[in-house]
Amino acid sequence: MTLIQKFALGYFVILMAAAGLNYIPGITDDAGLAFGIFALDLFDDMLHLVSAIWALTAALWGARSSKIFLVIFGALYLGDGALGFLTGWGYLDFGIFTNPSDGLSFTIFRVLANLPHIALGGVALVVGLRLGRTL
Repeated sequence: MTLIQKFALGYFVILMAAAGLNYIPGITDDAGLAFGIFALDLFDDMLHLVSAIWALTAALWGARSSKIFLVIFGALYLGDGALGFLTGWGYLDFGIFTNPSDGLSFTIFRVLANLPHIALGGVALVVGLRLGRTL
């Protein structure tokens, strides 16, 4: 298994953990917020689950599939996190289409709510472009 495939496999593990956050006692508070920061609903769980299956499939298919997954996934999640800073909502869960913009904000909660998508997307994009150059 190549290094880029191992990255895709790592994303499978991370995304499965994200999909399961709502189902671990003590992670969500009384308001339904994971870690007291952001709400994850069934749609978010399904998005993470489908992304995890995509990551696993790509890792098992090979290095080129892993590169494609990391680049596309990275761009989508990075963009979603950036839009979260700008508006308070992302597009992957259709929040931008169903909620009015809250405007640009760098409050601690806005940063913590969008940082997972920024970090996961940014790392995936860089790894996919760097390690995938020869594919």
